[in-house]
Amino acid sequence: MAYVTAPFPMSRPRRLRQSDWMRRMVCETKISADDFIYPMFIVEGTNISEPVPSMPGVNRLSVDLAVERANHAANVGIPAVALFPYTDLALKTPTADEAFNPDNLVNRATRAIRAAVPDIGIMLDVALDPYNSDGHDGIVRDGEIINDETLMVLEKQALVQAESGANILGPSDMMDGRIAIIRQALESHELQNVAIMAYSAKYASAYYGPFRDAVGASGALKGDKKTYQMDSGNSNEAIQMIARDLSEGADMVMVKPGMPYLDICQRVKTELGAPCFAYQVSGEYAMIEAAAQNGWIDRDKVIAESLMAFKRAGCAGILTYHAVDMAEMLDSGMPI
Repeated sequence: MAYVTAPFPMSRPRRLRQSDWMRRMVCETKISADDFIYPMFIVEGTNISEPVPSMPGVNRLSVDLAVERANHAANVGIPAVALFPYTDLALKTPTADEAFNPDNLVNRATRAIRAAVPDIGIMLDVALDPYNSDGHDGIVRDGEIINDETLMVLEKQALVQAESGANILGPSDMMDGRIAIIRQALESHELQNVAIMAYSAKYASAYYGPFRDAVGASGALKGDKKTYQMDSGNSNEAIQMIARDLSEGADMVMVKPGMPYLDICQRVKTELGAPCFAYQVSGEYAMIEAAAQNGWIDRDKVIAESLMAFKRAGCAGILTYHAVDMAEMLDSGMPI
């Protein structure tokens, strides 16, 4: 793109920055509550709100409180929530059978939120790590994550989640072929209106630590996830994976983590044109909160600036633990 400007002093770019109304009028990128998906952690019990120590301000919520929180999110304009279960250790097995239990924690939470807050979207992860005693996203045998056997479990998990009322399924496992398997299963069970947001470019990242604490997967994990999650040095591979998932039936794609991979988000926008979401993951959230607690940054301004970066890179939306805070700031008229 060629930019044509007159030489100084005929051109004075500061003319377009001189007042708030002028800056708002020519702003290239805007953000609103419509851009957010709000992740929540669900725990068993009633009237339970357990702080996640590595994620200040984030709590695991029992289903009744999750319903209240989802209702508040809807009231401040957030279109969708994403639910993640804190699974009882006794329910975790090598075959991850609890993943496809229709009455597991996250499916019960989905039904409760759907009944109480019918106008909010609900997204569920399709992956085995919350239910696998090995802490992996797939079935493990002799130290190897088995791809094709995992697909059969993911298919069953996806179907019970869709039947429980999930509007969006987020396969986050990074197994080969899982989008086609899930899409075919949804079509054959007359669940064709359930959307798939594929975690297509999910990197093997150190930014996930607090999330694993939040869902109770940290202690269970044996080894690492580098045989199925992506290498941080790879960009072309990300575009390959995203194109593959779109060709298999994904409606939207995700880049995870977000901020360290803004270049991938931009490439998706410019090269593939598909709706691309970024996940501002737990480590990104924790860094902002920790720095703010120490007085090193202006928390609200950094939240706003970080979320704006995703939109500027071309993201259709953002999964962020700051969703409710940011929506409330926008509603209050905070200048962004």
